[in-house]
Formats: sequence, C-alpha cells, structure tokens
Amino acid sequence: MHSTANGDERVDYIPRVSSIRLVDLASSIVLRNQKMLHRILEAFSRVTKSQYLLFNSNYELESQAIDVLKADLPMPIYTIGPTIPYFNLGKNYLESNNLNDLNHVEWLDFQPRSSVLYISMGSFLSFSSAQIDDIAAGLHDSGVRFLWVARGGFWTHYGWSSTQEAVFCGVPLFTFLIGMEQMQNSKLIVEDWKIGWRVKQDVRGESLVTREEIARLVQRFMNLERNEMKEIRTRASELQQICQQATAKNGSSEISINAFVKDLSKCNGR
Repeated sequence: MHSTANGDERVDYIPRVSSIRLVDLASSIVLRNQKMLHRILEAFSRVTKSQYLLFNSNYELESQAIDVLKADLPMPIYTIGPTIPYFNLGKNYLESNNLNDLNHVEWLDFQPRSSVLYISMGSFLSFSSAQIDDIAAGLHDSGVRFLWVARGGFWTHYGWSSTQEAVFCGVPLFTFLIGMEQMQNSKLIVEDWKIGWRVKQDVRGESLVTREEIARLVQRFMNLERNEMKEIRTRASELQQICQQATAKNGSSEISINAFVKDLSKCNGR
C-alpha cells in the first residue's frame, strides 16, 4: 500500500466511482494510526442505524456517488452543501473586522485579476519546519504574488471545507496533500473535476518538496497565458455556476434542506 509501485495501481470496480489510485483510497496517516482507524470504522458501522444522512456537498458535484448510496441505504439522504457563509461575504467581512486591519484587502484590490495565489493549509495537520522553510523560499523565488494564511489561484491542503470554498468561488486549486480524506478530495479535483494540480506526489509523504520545485510549479500554475491553466480556470468557472445554482432559491441544496426539515417536523408530530 505504501510503496510507489503499489500506490499507483488503480482500482476500477467501486460502483459509480471512476478509476482511482490505490494510494488515494486510504491515507498513510490513518493506516499507521490504529486508534484513528478504529474510530473511522466504528463511525461507518453506525451509518446503517441512522435515521437520516446529511452530506456537506451538493448533488450536482457528486451525483454518481450519491445515487449509489441512495440505492443501497434505507434512510433518506440529503445533500445540503456547501455549508459555508456564502451570503454577502464581503459585507459580512467588513462588518466583523476592524477597518484599520484591512491593509491586505486594500493590497489585493490593487493587484491584477487572478494574479494572486492564496495559501491556506488548515489548522489540524501541519508540515515539518523544513518543508515550511522550502515553501516560503520557493514562493519568494517564484516572483508570484501571494497571500499566505500560515495557520489556519488557492494553495490548499485539500480539506473538504477548503475544497468547497474554492469550487464555490470558481478558483483553481494548487494542492499540497497532508493526509486524512485529502487523498480522495485530490482525486476528485485533479482527475474528475479537472480544476487543480497535485503538488506532492510522494505516496508516503516523507520526501521534501524543494524550493526550486515549488518556485517552478507556482510560476506555471499562475501563468494565465498557459492553455492548460486557461482550461482549468474555465472548468472552475463552470463548477462555480453549478454550486451557486445548487444553493440558490429552489436549487438542489435548498430543496434538500427543506425536505429534511419537513421530515423532522413529521417525526415531532407523531
């Protein structure tokens, strides 16, 4: 499972899931942590006992997988995502922050459109100090404009919340995997949706990505004249429209939320 040779083997017999690399089915972090693996398996074992299943996604993005689950599981399944504060984002931000602290927003306003790489790696898992040093050096050497949220284009760790935010905003993803479900997320984004790149290819996640490699990749990713990037950005815009339609009035996510609330009301009335 952990060798590069075995990890690149593909599985093509999972119902309604396109061909996927063996390594993308399970994170090495999970496989090495028996306690975490046990908790995950225990959670899955309880699914059949649930009254409802709610997914933080929208039907249009993952219709094939959702259809399989609806056919195989007895309980109602609702897709209610993306569950992000997408209404009046700019207005809410200005109201909840000190205007004196918005220098980064002012700086962004003066940059050419689609010229800034946003970097956020989440707040749960983290890179080694050596890797962070090379990321910083590579970004500096690339000469590309970037805004880095050191703790917390879009350079991301492929967490599902980050993925949804990027898709909803129509932003291509430049991704650096750490572990957990990010393997499956990366497969969706790179191979199925075709709106991003993988940065780290090492199956075990142990080799260092050098500053030179980071600089080269960032320069290519942020080159708006490359045909490859034009296609990725076009596809990202198409998925953005799909997500926004799902969350709009009478969209699939709103319909699912209303149906779930209606079901709950019926249960309370019994």
